[in-house]
This record gives sequence, structure tokens and C-alpha cells, in this order.
Amino acid sequence: MGFQNHELKHDLKTRHVTMISIGGVIGAGLFIGSGNMIMSAGPGALISYIIAGLMIVLIMRMLGEMAVVNPDSGSFATYAQQAFGPWAGYTIGWLYWFNWVIITAIETTLLGTFVHNWIPAIPAVAASLVFPLLMTVTNIFSVRTYGEFEYWLAFIKVSAIVIFLIVGAVIVFGWFPGVKAQGLASLTTGAGFIPHGWTPVFLSVIFITFSLSGSEVAAIAAGESENPEKNIIKAINAVVWRLLLFFVGSVAILVMIIPQGAKDLLQSPYASVFNMVGLPAAAQVMNVVIFISLLSVLNSGLYTSSRMLYSLSSKGTAPRFLSRVSKRGIPLWALAFSVIFTYVFATFKFVSPDKLFVFLANSSGGVTIIMYIFIAFSHIRLRLRAEKEDPKKLKVKMWLFPYLTYATIAAIFVIFVAQAFIDSMREQFYLTSILTILVIGSYFLFYRKKEAAKYSSSETEYNSKKIVN
Repeated sequence: MGFQNHELKHDLKTRHVTMISIGGVIGAGLFIGSGNMIMSAGPGALISYIIAGLMIVLIMRMLGEMAVVNPDSGSFATYAQQAFGPWAGYTIGWLYWFNWVIITAIETTLLGTFVHNWIPAIPAVAASLVFPLLMTVTNIFSVRTYGEFEYWLAFIKVSAIVIFLIVGAVIVFGWFPGVKAQGLASLTTGAGFIPHGWTPVFLSVIFITFSLSGSEVAAIAAGESENPEKNIIKAINAVVWRLLLFFVGSVAILVMIIPQGAKDLLQSPYASVFNMVGLPAAAQVMNVVIFISLLSVLNSGLYTSSRMLYSLSSKGTAPRFLSRVSKRGIPLWALAFSVIFTYVFATFKFVSPDKLFVFLANSSGGVTIIMYIFIAFSHIRLRLRAEKEDPKKLKVKMWLFPYLTYATIAAIFVIFVAQAFIDSMREQFYLTSILTILVIGSYFLFYRKKEAAKYSSSETEYNSKKIVN
């Protein structure tokens, strides 16, 4: 193997990292899921999005603080290891990889279904085979190729939301003839704003928090950028205001335009608003945007999972060959490993969708919250360590430390435990918890001895040199 001694390239530009940071959270969860949240919580879903959005902003701020001090492709897995030891990096690294491979398998099958719906002669299974290979091509040449491709995919998604915000604002202010918005007045009278009580509002926070995962990809990508420190700061700032603008802003427009109880309109809310102003083929246009969103998630999923495997391998907690890097700076073996498992899990989706695949999906479903817990606890320990050793490294700081960090941890734990009391999430809660315990156990079973042997060998070598000298 002639490429094992090469290193990852730092070829991503600022615009790549910035667009990746916001594009990572824009997907079908917003374009379709927002309608479901509004149906469930009414206009009060706006409060749900504000709370969930602020929580993700705080998590990203913590991650950004740590990433500026130490930009690394392993990101939060590396910081967990620095804070709590190899077991923590191993645990969250493998859980996160598994979660992303499940996600890429889901996106693969959804893309195949889209193609089948458009061209019935092409089976969904056959169509699904194409997309992982296509996204592998964008990842295999160089990190800049991935960044450029992802930039334009994310640009299309962001453009669709910007156009929606403009069209929505025109309707809300009454500037579009023949289309009348219900506005805020009708929402704030009586039980109009929270028609079903507070329980659906808080439940929606839980579902939305899961759907907003993906912004952390920017911290991984920044490790391969030209100026990691500068790009991480820009990406974090971009996430803060764009997340709130795109998600909270667009949901605010939806609740002011679409009448309450209009379930048919809320099934595809963005297309419904475009239809109101006479946009030709609005449903088809939004289907294309959703299709592009799925491609974007698949593209980033292969990138992210390969980098996490590379990082694990570099630290000795994954097979060594996975850290081999090509001349172009791509961890090809790690990428191939992720692609292979994407196909394996996608096959399960077609062969056993209601049993085996649901089992795997539920096992990884709560990993996002586990990741947030690791990020928050790692942040507390590393922040205190940095303040003691070298405060100048803290060029980005978490607001109101440590109070906001502790408040975020409390909120995350509430969300994590709440899964056990929600029928649709209960199995996910237990399976993810069991999987996490098994992964931690596997570290102490298979890797702890290696770490101890490595330490013992180093100590013996040191003592030998000391005796000779």
C-alpha cells in the first residue's frame, strides 16, 4: 500500500465550511416535518422550534470553543477522549459512525423511491444502488471536490428557503393580491396559539431536536480547511443566526399563512404556500428540492463517517488500515468501509424493513442526544483545563459559562429520558442505551488491555534508557 503515509489535505475554503454548517441541518425534516409539528402543536410549534434551535446553538457554541483550540477531523470524539480518556472517544466515535451509516442507508433508499416514483420502470432497489457510488465519486478525488459539491447542494436548499421567506413575507404583509394571511392577531386570541395544550409543544421540542442534527459536521470539516480557526468561528456564527432565521422564520410564516387544521396543506407546507401565489408545479419543485436535500445528506454522511473512522483508526481504536490516506488526502479504506455498510444496511431496508432495519434504526436513533451529552460534559472539563493552563487559546467562549452549559445538560437529559415515556420513541431509548453500554463494554474488553500493554511497553523502554544513561 503506497498511500499510508500521506495526511489529510486542508483544502476546504471558508465558503465550503460555512455552507456545510447550515446545509447540514436543512433536509426533509424541515420541508415536511415542520408541517407535522404544526399539526401536532398548532402555532405553538413556533415555541418548540425556538427552544430546540437555541439548544442546538448552545451545543454548537461549546463545540466551536473546543474546535478552535484543537481543530481535528475526529471533532467531539477527540474532545471526549481528551476530557475523559480513550473509552469516551471510542464510544462516541463508533456510535456516531454507526448512526451516520444508518442515515446514509435511509437516504439511499429514499432516493431510490423518488426515482421509482418519477420513472416507475426503474425499481427502487436498482435506483438505490446508484447513489452511494455517485456520492463516493464526489468524495474520492479530493476533499475540495466534496466541499464544492456539497456547497452547491446546500446552496440550492438555502436558496429555496430564502425564496420561501420572501414569498411568505409578501403574503403576511398583504402585498400579494388575492392571498390573505391570518396573521398574528388570530393566533394570540383565546386558545388559538396553543390549541392542544402545552404537552404537544414540549413533545415537539424532542422531535425537532433530533431533526436538527447535522450542524456538527462543520466542526469535522473545519479540520480539513485552509484556516481551521477562522473557519470554525465563521461557521459557528453562521449557524447561530441562520438556524434561527431559516427554521424559526419559516415556521413563523407557515403558522401565519396556513389556517389551523388544514391538514391537507400541512402535509407539504412549503409547496402549499408556493401554490397560493400560483408558482407553477410547486409540488414538483419542492420534490426536487427534497431530492437534493437527500443527496446532500448522503454526500455529507459518507464524508463524515469516513473521517470519524479515520480518526478512530489514528487513535488505535479501529483497524489500522482505515487510517491509510491516499496522495489526494482521502482516507480511502475508511470511505470504502462506510460505503460497504451503507449498502448492507440499505439491503436490510428492502429485505426486512419492519423488523431488522427498524431494530438497527432504533438502535442508532438516540445517538444524537448521546453525542450532545458527550459534547457538553467534555466542554466543561476542557474549558476548566484551558482556563488553568492557557486561557489565551480560548478565542471562542461559551456564553455565561458554566451556567448555560449546565442548563443545556439538564435540558438534554430531560429530552433523553423523555424518550422512554413516548410510545414512538420508547424502543429507540432502550435500544440506544443498550448499544451505548455494549460499545463501552467492548472498549474495556478489547482495547483496554492494548492500552495498558502500550503504556507498560513505553514505561519499560523509558526505564531501560534511564538505566543506560
